[in-house]
Amino acid sequence: MSVKSSTRPWRALIAILVITLAMGVGVFWPGTSSSAKLGLDLQGGTQVILTPRIVSGAPVITADQLNQTVAIMRQRVNGFGVAEAEVAVQGSGNEAAIVVSVPGVNQQGIAELLKQTALLEFRPVLQARTSSAPVEDTSATAPAPVIIPTSAGSEAELAAAFAGAACFSAEALQGGAVLDPNSYVVTCSTDGAETLLLAPTFIAGERIDDAIAALPPQGGTGAWVVTLDFDSAGATALATASTDMSAKPDPLNRFGIVLDGLVVSAPFFQEPILGGSAQISGSFTPDEAKALASVLRYGALPIALDIAETNAVSPTLGIEQLNAGLLAGALGLSLVVLYLLLYYRLLGLVAIVSLALAASMIYFAVVLLGRSVGFTLTLAGVAGLIVAIGITADSFVVYNERIRDEIRDGKAPRAAIDAAWKRARRTLLAADFVQMLAAVVLYFLSVGAVQGFAFALGLSTLVDVFVAFWFTRPVTVLFGKSRFANGKLSGISPSKLRAGIPANLVVDGVSK
Repeated sequence: MSVKSSTRPWRALIAILVITLAMGVGVFWPGTSSSAKLGLDLQGGTQVILTPRIVSGAPVITADQLNQTVAIMRQRVNGFGVAEAEVAVQGSGNEAAIVVSVPGVNQQGIAELLKQTALLEFRPVLQARTSSAPVEDTSATAPAPVIIPTSAGSEAELAAAFAGAACFSAEALQGGAVLDPNSYVVTCSTDGAETLLLAPTFIAGERIDDAIAALPPQGGTGAWVVTLDFDSAGATALATASTDMSAKPDPLNRFGIVLDGLVVSAPFFQEPILGGSAQISGSFTPDEAKALASVLRYGALPIALDIAETNAVSPTLGIEQLNAGLLAGALGLSLVVLYLLLYYRLLGLVAIVSLALAASMIYFAVVLLGRSVGFTLTLAGVAGLIVAIGITADSFVVYNERIRDEIRDGKAPRAAIDAAWKRARRTLLAADFVQMLAAVVLYFLSVGAVQGFAFALGLSTLVDVFVAFWFTRPVTVLFGKSRFANGKLSGISPSKLRAGIPANLVVDGVSK
C-alpha cells in the first residue's frame, strides 16, 4: 500500500531560510551593532533613588503627580542618549520613591540633573518656520535647543542661530533641557513640525492654578479646548503680555508653551486676557487636549525631588550569574544533542539542525527587537531562552516518537512520516498554546524582570512553532524520501523497529 504525500517541503524550507537570511542581514548590517542590548544587571550603570517633597502646599502627593513625574523623568533620561533606562515608582503618596536605573551610564552629575523640577514656561514667539522649509545654510545645521543669553542676544546672533537650527534629528526632539528663563532660545515643537525662536519667559509654569480639557463652553461645537486659570501674579503677567502681543501680526502674536526645552503648543492671542483665565483652542482631539492639560497642570510639578541614594551598579555579579546560566544551558544542550544522536541517529541530526536554526532566529529577533522597540536582555530573559531548549527539544521527541510508532505498526518510512505529523502536530500546537498563554498572562500580570522572562519565553515559543512547521517537518519529509531512511543508522529503520514482531503480522510494509 502506498501513501502519496501532498506536502511541498521545498516551499516552506526556502521561505524560512529567506526569512532567517533577511534577519541575519539586518543584524549584521554595516554600521549597526550586532549585539543584544543588555539590562542593568548585565551591563551595569547608575541607579538613583529620589524621594518627592511637597513644594506647593498640597497635603498629599497624588498618583497623577507621581505618574507625570515618571513621564518627565523618562524623557529626561532619554535626553542623555539612554533609551533603555527604567523609571519606576515604589510605594505611594508621601512615602513614594522614584527609582531611576540607567544602564551603561555612570556620571556623577546624573542625580543632580534628574532631581531638577521640570521647567514649564510661556515664551513669546519671535520667529517660526515649518521643519519642511529649507535651512539657509545646511552645513551649519545644528540640533535644537540653542540657548542664547540675553546679554549676547544680538539680532545677528539670533538670526544665525535660527537659520542654523533644524528639527529633523532624533537628538533635537529628546527634550530634557533646563533653560535659563532670561535667555533667548531656538528650539523645536515636540512633534518636530516647527522650529521656533523664543524670547525670554513672561510666565513661569508654577503660576498656573489649574488646566482643564473640555468641549467649547455654552453649547459650542468643534474641537476640544484647554482652559487655564492663573494665580494673581500670573494673571497680571498674562494681561500685560496678551495686550501687547494680540495687536501684533503672526507669528509675533504667538507664545510657546515650553516643557523641558521643547514647545508643547504654540497658540496665539486673539485679544487681551484680563481676567486671569485663558482658553487654548485648536484642532485638538480629546486625547490631545487631555494630554496638554496634564502637561500644563503638572508640568512645573508641585513636587520637588530629593536624592535619597545614588549607586553605581556593577555588572560583576550579573556577569557571573550569566556565565553560570550559559554554562548550564550549554551542558543541557550538549546532553540533549547527545541523546538525539544516540537514540535517533540520522533523524537526530534533523533535530540538532533545527535547534541551531531556532537559536539563530531567537538571537536575531532579540537584537532586532532591541533596536526597534528597546527590548533589553536581562538575566531573567536569558533564563527564559534557556528554558526554551527543553520546549523545542520536546517538539522533536513528540514527532520522532510518533514516526517510530507508525513504523512499528507496519508503515513504510514515507507513509509513517505523513501519518505521524497528523497526530503529532495537534500535540505540538496544544503544548505551545498552553506555553504561550502562560507567557502572555505572566507578562501582563507581572513587572520588571519577570516580564523579561515572560517575553523571552513567549518569543522562543513562537520560534518553536515556526521552526517545527516550516523546517523540521519539511526536512523530515525529504529525509523520508531519501535512501538513508531505510538504513540501519537512520533512527527509523523498519528492520530495527520491527524486530521481535512476528513476520506474519507485516505484509508489504502494511500491518494486517
